[in-house]
Amino acid sequence: IEATMAIRREGGERGAKVPIVALTAHAMKGDEERFYAAGMNGYLSKPISQATLLATMNDYLRKSMAQGA
Repeated sequence: IEATMAIRREGGERGAKVPIVALTAHAMKGDEERFYAAGMNGYLSKPISQATLLATMNDYLRKSMAQGA
């Protein structure tokens, strides 16, 4: 959470565009909301499958390419 907040705060325009997805063992109620509030774009809770991770990465790559980043 701290790293995400620093990237958003100190990264300028580029930092605002960097996709950040939480990969965590924390699956407690309210955690997902905390991650989004910190500036993360997504949230994956362990254990995750390779297919889920790759699908998430592909979604952000497609969005980035569509925006011309």
